[in-house]
Amino acid sequence: MTHTITILGSTGSIGRQTLSVAEELGLRVAALTAEKNVDLLEVQCRKYRPELAVMTENAAAEELKTRLADMNIRVLAGSEALCEAAALPQADTVVAAVCGFAALRPTLTAIRENKRIALANKETMVCAGQLMQAAARASGAEIIPVDSEHSAIFQCLMGCRDQREVKRLILTCSGGPFFGKSREELASVTKADALRHPNWSMGAKITVDSATLMNKGFECIEAVWLFGVSPEQVEVVVHRESVIHSMVEFEDYAVLGQLGVPDMKIPIQYALTYPERLPCPTKRLNLFDYGTLTFARPDPETFCCLKAALEAIRRGGLYPTLVNGANEELVRLFLEGKIPFLKIGDTVCRALELDGSGAVTVESILDAEQRARRFVRESCQ
Repeated sequence: MTHTITILGSTGSIGRQTLSVAEELGLRVAALTAEKNVDLLEVQCRKYRPELAVMTENAAAEELKTRLADMNIRVLAGSEALCEAAALPQADTVVAAVCGFAALRPTLTAIRENKRIALANKETMVCAGQLMQAAARASGAEIIPVDSEHSAIFQCLMGCRDQREVKRLILTCSGGPFFGKSREELASVTKADALRHPNWSMGAKITVDSATLMNKGFECIEAVWLFGVSPEQVEVVVHRESVIHSMVEFEDYAVLGQLGVPDMKIPIQYALTYPERLPCPTKRLNLFDYGTLTFARPDPETFCCLKAALEAIRRGGLYPTLVNGANEELVRLFLEGKIPFLKIGDTVCRALELDGSGAVTVESILDAEQRARRFVRESCQ
């Protein structure tokens, strides 16, 4: 079980909920990091008193340092400082909750330092899954998924004696705010529409990814690397109620699923307390509140980000990075009101035309990510 944590991305949705869970569990906080939300990070530092606080942006770090001058907290800035936070010897668990590609280097650093990784960031495993798993095997680090779907699969596999017993991983999907809509209907949706998720409270970027089903595509790629299965063994099922968080089918056709209310505190706490289970600050699941649980097939033609992600992991190499880099840039443009919703999926699919061959290294991943972003900017001028 975890005793001291570092949170990479403490001001985001997962970071804030992790601090709430950590407080309930009585965990110590070694380091907190954020991009530029000085106000909230100051509040968190004064409450949890970490040894180190890191802001990605230099100006934000200088402002935070001034505000915390009365406290014995080191304040640093930049990507190297994120890696220093990830490597702090005081922390036994690093919660990787930074949104986007920026989490790659600090997460790899934490793995090499033999930390437990409570992995909430998708992009690191999507782009560098084989590097992360190789580093974990070398150091002995544990990677415990925080995503509700992968946490569910992780729990369902607890009694699995042999990986060959696994026939299929079934990732459930809420369908997002636009389930059942046609391309014609999606042509006019707005940013506000896309940010209106029916079940989960999340940050803006991941909420848009849920609306496009890119989020589910990334989760399919993650599942391949986290659980050592082939892309053909991963299936997506739309489950609007978000009660069954995912399932595993075994060779004898028995299917195990993990159920619970849609509250991220549950998988966050499990990643911190594993292998122990402790009371969680959330409400209990009452199946009578739901009455009926429904299942449907996704529509990868209308929501083509899912289709692109599955094609990327089938091709392997740097193709998942190309899809991820393109998507990050497209979601940024969409949230800034510069492109329509459908432009995201259409352009992500076109990013697969870029060259994704070659060895997967940190350097080649960074290069592919930048090529994908340039492609998007040129395509959306």
